Amino acid sequence: MSGETSLHIDGRLVRVKAGSSVAAALRVVGGMGVARTSVTGQPRAPFCGMGVCQECRVRIDGRRRLACQTVCADGMRVETSE
Repeated sequence: MSGETSLHIDGRLVRVKAGSSVAAALRVVGGMGVARTSVTGQPRAPFCGMGVCQECRVRIDGRRRLACQTVCADGMRVETSE
């Protein structure tokens, strides 16, 4: 088992430590960990870290998922825009 996992976030190849959440990978890519923008255009990022707030919603391999509750997998494709 490798110590790293590779995935794509908005088309950008990202390598993170194996076992990392998608929310952690978003932080690696964007610094602030922005997962999406609100209907008014404000950046939204993971808040609670346990799936209650729903602020970390992203599209993973074509399905809406919570970034804080999803472990990164090799080849995964994450899209932060709806």
